[in-house]
Amino acid sequence: MQKKAYLLVFEGLADWEPAHILCELRKSGQYEVQTAGFSLEPVTTMGGVTILPDVTIAEIDAEDTAVFILPGGRMWEQQGNESLQVLLRELHAEEVPLAAICGATLEIARAGLTQEVRHTSNILQYLQGLVPGYRDQDYYVNDFAVADQNIVTANGLGSVEFAREILKLLGVYSEADADAWYGMFKHGIYAPQVA
Repeated sequence: MQKKAYLLVFEGLADWEPAHILCELRKSGQYEVQTAGFSLEPVTTMGGVTILPDVTIAEIDAEDTAVFILPGGRMWEQQGNESLQVLLRELHAEEVPLAAICGATLEIARAGLTQEVRHTSNILQYLQGLVPGYRDQDYYVNDFAVADQNIVTANGLGSVEFAREILKLLGVYSEADADAWYGMFKHGIYAPQVA
């Protein structure tokens, strides 16, 4: 049975942010891409696409999870979700890669997973202002995307970098091929061996 690459889906998610990585994971044939919601009710993305979740977050099992991806969205700036934070801590304890972009980096910090882990977000002040008790500024990296200790974080402008870091972490492509893929999608440098 293939391991699953889960995308968290919720009302108003930023649908463009995980697009590159979902396509590459599915295209690789190594993973089954599934959506996980807070319930099985349909959600509508920022772009107006309706998604029916495959499973709820309560059904996720670390043993069959290859990666758990959290896209951005306005929801993250409103409040955290304790059941999701528990799941994130459980997955991390089982060494399941977590990947959060844009506002979703707030939930990684709320779950306490930025402690002694290099990470990024939209800006440092974003984490400081929206996560009470955030004290991990010494590990903050001002970059588009960062991978450390099975956690990938990215700012809202770093969706291509976000995908590259996940591809490298999961070993979907070699480092050279991941960098060639990045050159194509970030800079328009054609690399036929990766296509």
